[in-house]
Amino acid sequence: MTPLHTNPLFGRLADAERILVSGAGGGFDIYAGLPLALSLLHQGREVHLANLSFSALAGLPDDAWAAPDLAVITPESAPHQRYFPERTLAQWLRGHGYPAVVHAFPQTGVQPLRAAYAALIERYDIDAVVLVDGGTDILLRGDEAGLGTPEEDLTSVAALAALEGPRHRLVVSLGFGVDAYHVQVLENIAALEREGAYLGAFSVPRTTREGALYLDAVSHAQEHTPEHPSIVNGSIAAAVRGDFGDVRFTDRTRGSELFVNPLMSLYFAFDLPGLAARCLYLDRIEDTHLMRQVQSRIAEFREDVVTRPPRGFPH
Repeated sequence: MTPLHTNPLFGRLADAERILVSGAGGGFDIYAGLPLALSLLHQGREVHLANLSFSALAGLPDDAWAAPDLAVITPESAPHQRYFPERTLAQWLRGHGYPAVVHAFPQTGVQPLRAAYAALIERYDIDAVVLVDGGTDILLRGDEAGLGTPEEDLTSVAALAALEGPRHRLVVSLGFGVDAYHVQVLENIAALEREGAYLGAFSVPRTTREGALYLDAVSHAQEHTPEHPSIVNGSIAAAVRGDFGDVRFTDRTRGSELFVNPLMSLYFAFDLPGLAARCLYLDRIEDTHLMRQVQSRIAEFREDVVTRPPRGFPH
């Protein structure tokens, strides 16, 4: 058993030398993994970054592709594209003296994404993978009142769930409360605890080196992507700063009421195979090759499933 003074997530990674931290749901998800990745780097580990990408990867030159569906993004990649979170992060990393490469996966189905992950893991002899979700959609099993946007998140989970190789496959979620269905997320976490797949939670304080660097990286991303800043990471960063309530940091949230609070700065950690085993539709998306197939399979599943009624916090 893990002693109370030892973080279970870092305990699982104690014997890992080469770690892949990867964004599960596209967009700026990889930023939610940055505090963890930086902490591992500061411990002297070899850390590689990847992200399921919403960027226009099809226009990249041939020499940018390390394998089918696996692009290597540097600070110089696609300078003509204004929205490119992976390149923006690579530029920030270079400016702070860190390895300035972020790998990118295009939006595909499970089979090609699994092959791309296998190529990346083989390329660097990865022995641990940490899949990161900004928000909590990745924790929904399928019978909740609503699922948010689970397609990319669960495609990533399915791709890694059946992949042999890394000794450790983990999931972390940062940004509790950014998405809806909070009570059902907590119900799912409780079930994962009973099944031994929940590895606990810990915060990202702004007074830590990694917390301060995360705030700087999010600010840099907002400056360089002003038309489409990340609402998720903007909310998390506000929580890390100690802001509370309906915090405004972008016009994209006009007309909605945010509830920024300290729970958004907590990492919730899980065993990936244990999380995957609870998803009720993972088998339905296993043989997919296109993201639209994933979307249609989930929609078909939702037509048949009896959903749990939504619940409010009792207090």
